Amino acid sequence: MSTPASHLTSPHHAPWRRRLGEWVESAPVQRFVILVILINAVVLGLETSERIASAAGGVLVGIDTICLAIFVVEILLKLLAFGWRFFRDAWNVFDFVVVAVALVPAGSGFEVLRALRVLRVLRLVSALPQLRKVVAALLHAVPGILSTGALLALIFYVASVMATTFFRETMPEFFGTMGASLFSLFQIATLSSWETIVRPAMDHHPWAWAFFIPFIVLAAFTALNLIIAVIVDAMNTLHDMPSVQSSQFQASSQHDSQQQHGQPAAASQAEAQTPSDSHPGSASGPGAAELREEIQALRAQLAEVSDALHHRQAGPGAGREG
Repeated sequence: MSTPASHLTSPHHAPWRRRLGEWVESAPVQRFVILVILINAVVLGLETSERIASAAGGVLVGIDTICLAIFVVEILLKLLAFGWRFFRDAWNVFDFVVVAVALVPAGSGFEVLRALRVLRVLRLVSALPQLRKVVAALLHAVPGILSTGALLALIFYVASVMATTFFRETMPEFFGTMGASLFSLFQIATLSSWETIVRPAMDHHPWAWAFFIPFIVLAAFTALNLIIAVIVDAMNTLHDMPSVQSSQFQASSQHDSQQQHGQPAAASQAEAQTPSDSHPGSASGPGAAELREEIQALRAQLAEVSDALHHRQAGPGAGREG
């Protein structure tokens, strides 16, 4: 669903496998799968209502079974078309795991896994390029998030040691132990009823504001906003990622088709050295097509001029020989 068939198949695959992969990855099939995912999401939500489940429970179960069967057939067709290359794409592995969890039989000990069938709704992430882009940005931001998280953990650790030391005697219910202090400081950092902790602390220690205000500024405002900044920066970095991948997939598809038809590699290299490939942002669109046409026309004119010069130089020499 997420990777073009030309990237997962190879020139050595049987033609019927390549055609099957292209059909499974075609736009109409993908739109149908997205529609099935949406219908399945609505059905899973309706099943949580006791009134609706008692009135139309059988119909909902039947629709859910049909949706699951469609997902299974889709996965089987992809496995048949791509073989082991199916698992080279992380989104395909994600779809496979989600569908496999839904096939876990109902019974004692499997209720929790059966409840995870709602994860099938997450297949929309792999079905829609926009959502895949967001997930890719989040994964790209993981190193920065971990670094910022380490800084936030250090702030919490230092603050919890100080809070336990300062307020353990007067407020043991909030700061009696390291664990209680960490939980109380987390509640303060989320700004959820923080005054119920800070106000009593200031009643016992009027100087307590000098501890809590810097902590709130560092933890609630600075560190958490740093995480948001890292994610936004990753989104901006991967802004052009889908177009880049698309051009790579198209180049891979052209190379495979040339090998199948026995075209020389030099021709593909000459095509790869067009201005549309050498200049970012001009790989597709009407502007790139017009530019290629102008370059071809200039090449033809240069060839005509070269031939004319060659004939002129050959003419006087031929007359002297006569």
